[in-house]
Amino acid sequence: MPDQQPTTLPVARSLTLLSVVAPMFNEESTAERFYERVCAALEGISFELVVVDDGSTDGTPAILDRLAASDPRVRVVYLSRNFGHQTAITAGLDHARGDAVVMIDADLQDPPEVILQLLERWRAGADVVYAVRASRSGETKFKLVTARWFYRLMSTLSDVELAHDAGDFRLMDRRALDSLLSMRERNRYLRGMTVWVGFTQAAVAYERDRRHAGETKYTLRKMLRFSLDAVSSFSHVPLQAATVLGFFFSLVAFLAIPVVIGLKVAGSYLPGFSTITIVILLLGGIQLIAVGIIGEYVGRIYDEVKRRPLYLVRERRNIAEHEAPDEPEREHAETW
Repeated sequence: MPDQQPTTLPVARSLTLLSVVAPMFNEESTAERFYERVCAALEGISFELVVVDDGSTDGTPAILDRLAASDPRVRVVYLSRNFGHQTAITAGLDHARGDAVVMIDADLQDPPEVILQLLERWRAGADVVYAVRASRSGETKFKLVTARWFYRLMSTLSDVELAHDAGDFRLMDRRALDSLLSMRERNRYLRGMTVWVGFTQAAVAYERDRRHAGETKYTLRKMLRFSLDAVSSFSHVPLQAATVLGFFFSLVAFLAIPVVIGLKVAGSYLPGFSTITIVILLLGGIQLIAVGIIGEYVGRIYDEVKRRPLYLVRERRNIAEHEAPDEPEREHAETW
């Protein structure tokens, strides 16, 4: 995806505070090392590290408590349960105070040192700077192939132009972030949402590392669900495909009527019990698929109209009560 160039020459930006937002779920083996890498990479820069504990059940909360007690730059948000990766990032973005905000996973596959390159592009005038993976060390062939298929599918179906091999690792300027945070949809696909908001966008290539320790939390089931959320959030093509299939098979049925009548008049024998059975099963399966596609979209509408908050916070560390963000869902519900 080519950089979107500004129409006027941007003024060089000065950084008052950088926010680094990282979701964590059962990352006791990487949490401390991640903190050390971020501090080393951003030495001499005024920053805050906003960590969102997404309902961890291991020793991650205790490690985060210790880090927050020893370093006031570490601001921790503990969610009441596991709400999912994209929602956890959103919770961190809600609590970020910086002029520029970086989203990064804590598994150290995305090197914190690359943040400096993202900052350079931000200072040059880019509002959204996404990191594009030039290589993906330590990932299985299945993961690489399915990721390639996914990005090709999204390029074909979606309304926004997504960069291939760009994950959630990216930097956003405050005004672009405020626009993103005004979008409170429940089924979130932040990679697409950050492109959809527009502004000046740029890319930085980097080498993705192997996971520092532990195992990925994205199972095949979660990856499929994530892909479905991405497609349904930015494309109506599946619904349109269901409509086209309906018209196609209706046309076939109408064309078959005179053929059957002609054979009957001619006295031709129509054996065809097996054929009719197969056709009925085929059409029934297609109808169920179409109903399922429609159901996925209706289910998302149902999620939206319930107006539940995106997440619930159990407690916070190094975040004063007056610094905690208001709940945008409640504000929207009052004006609905």
